[in-house]
Amino acid sequence: MGLIDALKKAFSKPYKTVSVAEAKELLASRAVLIDVRSAQEWRSGHAPQAKHLPLDRLQTGASGLQKGRPVVAMCQSGVRSASAARLLASQGYEAYSLRGGIGAWRQAGEPVR
Repeated sequence: MGLIDALKKAFSKPYKTVSVAEAKELLASRAVLIDVRSAQEWRSGHAPQAKHLPLDRLQTGASGLQKGRPVVAMCQSGVRSASAARLLASQGYEAYSLRGGIGAWRQAGEPVR
């Protein structure tokens, strides 16, 4: 492996950031949507199909997620979901972070309950 390839690998993200439309495509093909926000944020509105897994719970390894299914992480704005996706990718999951979080989800006209 050359120096350029080594640097690319060292600085590349182990997950992909996706739009709402891309997330919907992933969900249609068996991906799991997780919401990594706090309990209070979750109660203020969440995607109906999302599983609530606060980021601190993911960090302790208590996710209960199946390794064979892609995981799309969602938060308020996309910062915590990026952390969650990075963590999940390091644990062997096919992980994605939703760009723009629940705000982008709402703006795209997706349901929130």
